[in-house]
Amino acid sequence: MSDSPHAIAEAAEPWHQRMIRTLLYGRNVNRAEKARARVGIAIIAFALIYAVIGGRLVMYAVGDDGSGNRRATRDAIATARPDIVDRNGAILATDVKAPSLFAEPRRLIDVDEAVELLTAALPDLDARETRERLSTKRGFAWLKRDITARQQHDIRRMGIPGIGFLRENKRVYPSGAEVAHMIGLVNIDNAGIAGIEKWLDSNGLADLHRAGFATDRLQKPVELAIDLRVTHALRDELLKAKEKFMAKGASGLVSDVRTGEIVAMVSLPDFDPNNPKEAHDPDRINRLTTGVYEMGSTFKAFTLAMALDSGKATLNSMWDARGPLRYGRFKIHDDHPMGRALTTKEVFTYSSNIGAARIALSMGVEGHKAFLKKMGQLERLRTELPESTAPLVPRRWGELNTVTISFGHGLSVAPLQAVMGINALVNGGYLVPPTFLRRTEEEAKTLAKRVIRQETSDKMRFLMRLNAEIGTARKADVKGYYIGGKTGTSEKVINGRYAKKRVLNSFTAILPADDPKYQVLVMIDEPKGLPETHGFITSGWNAAPTAGKVIARIAPLLGLEPRMDLPPADRLILAASRDGR
Repeated sequence: MSDSPHAIAEAAEPWHQRMIRTLLYGRNVNRAEKARARVGIAIIAFALIYAVIGGRLVMYAVGDDGSGNRRATRDAIATARPDIVDRNGAILATDVKAPSLFAEPRRLIDVDEAVELLTAALPDLDARETRERLSTKRGFAWLKRDITARQQHDIRRMGIPGIGFLRENKRVYPSGAEVAHMIGLVNIDNAGIAGIEKWLDSNGLADLHRAGFATDRLQKPVELAIDLRVTHALRDELLKAKEKFMAKGASGLVSDVRTGEIVAMVSLPDFDPNNPKEAHDPDRINRLTTGVYEMGSTFKAFTLAMALDSGKATLNSMWDARGPLRYGRFKIHDDHPMGRALTTKEVFTYSSNIGAARIALSMGVEGHKAFLKKMGQLERLRTELPESTAPLVPRRWGELNTVTISFGHGLSVAPLQAVMGINALVNGGYLVPPTFLRRTEEEAKTLAKRVIRQETSDKMRFLMRLNAEIGTARKADVKGYYIGGKTGTSEKVINGRYAKKRVLNSFTAILPADDPKYQVLVMIDEPKGLPETHGFITSGWNAAPTAGKVIARIAPLLGLEPRMDLPPADRLILAASRDGR
């Protein structure tokens, strides 16, 4: 019996086609069923294609313009920055997303209409500049960075072809001006241009941006040594003092004497980094790192430490202060002359310029220079902050220079530099570089360099406490915190001459003096005399009491508990020092 035509056709069909047909349609399926199956497959395929197209349209509808969206992703990643937090985790700087307006000029239909609509929504948009940007054939042009959500909504409703939005990272500073000089600020591209923000970029963040790795998810917060609470209290008291004494400026900082950490830093007038225009005002510089000044009598601490550490002088050595010290055509005198010989202790307590000059001369010019260099006062201080200035050192340092520098005139340093040196005088004799980042005592020890002996440091702590008990620092003493300190008043140089009525006052305090943990520096620029100060404008009448108010507020925040009824410095500090040896 012969095979049927269907069987013959099946036999002639290649095996792989037969297998596919069997899998798709099964055996013995007629043409009608095959046609319906093919139509069904086509319907499914077209449905999938239209679903993909529809999904993409929805994405474009709810999102930004396609090309703009791609660019936005790249820009947002490229400009992301890590949060900056204080030592307690409070946010000092962070990124938020903000819309920016851009155009694709070659897609525009009517340039004049676009300019008219955009300037109506953004009154501060320059019409001429906008028209120039829109009249090109470029594929992309910025129109305005950082617009509000309301402005974005209004422009989107206009439906202008070729106009789109990018979501960029915008830097914001929740604490405003509180830590402005330390944090710094960024430019419109979210790149650091000052302070810690600039330091971040110069230490790898800019490279991460270029490589595309500096995303929001990959960056850990940068933890600083600063304490926002302490900074707020310091700034508040400095603002009050600046207003009360009608001063040109005021500044201050709090430093950990053992680790070198800067716990608070304020320089007034300051600025709000959320409003970058203020930062360009030359009066708003950071006086503590960028400015260099003659520090006045606070420098006597270095002069006495030099003599005591050399072994050539003791606390009871005598220095002739019966009358002014004549040197060539210059005459050195004391503000409150005692008219007699003074001990080393009295030179410090009564802040004798004559006594300090004689002490420095006894050490010699080269010995004086070598000691100040060892204390870090003759070279530019480098910290994380890019803004710093080299000290102004005499080109030819002779005996007259040693005389004036002994009491804080003729050598200008950054105040932070002086703080570093005084930390070494009271922390046991170790010079520790200052830092704005967190640092443990163990880490500080690896960086520290011994510059004076322990017994010299003990004597300096005694002298500073004695000054708060009976000397020029009495108005800074806060009961229970055993403060030590030194006042400094330096006349400012105006037109090449010292101006007696225009002074820069400083007061440096250590607490507690028997076992120092912190140093507080307060500076007031050109204070005015008041009836309550009897017209005096020296540091003991303004900077010292201001420091006392600061300490009363910040000591509890720093974990320092008050201790009452402590013995005088000679019985607590010197006695403990002798027992220790």
